[in-house]
Amino acid sequence: MVVLRDGRKLIGTLRSFDQFANLVLQDTIERIYVGNCYGDIPRGIFLIRGENVVLLGEIDLDKEERSNLREIPVEEVLVAQREEMEAKQRLEKIRSRVLHEQGFCVDNSQNDLY
Repeated sequence: MVVLRDGRKLIGTLRSFDQFANLVLQDTIERIYVGNCYGDIPRGIFLIRGENVVLLGEIDLDKEERSNLREIPVEEVLVAQREEMEAKQRLEKIRSRVLHEQGFCVDNSQNDLY
């Protein structure tokens, strides 16, 4: 399993890596979690640039089977994910407005620059 900088979780067979942590995954799926549900999107062979890797690890299949997560169709997961993101955005707007009313400056830029 590989967790990327943008938050995606990829599961596949590690075929190659190099000194820069560039990875090649075979039979890759992208797993999307929403609450206690997940959905898998098949991606095939995946080349990952090392600077995007946050975490790399092996999945314990026994623990995965015992987890309380349940698989649902990808379409349902994508709809639930969109609803979850919209709810977070609404909460963030409310939070920003309250902070601004209290005199705090809120920077809503979506980049890595300071």
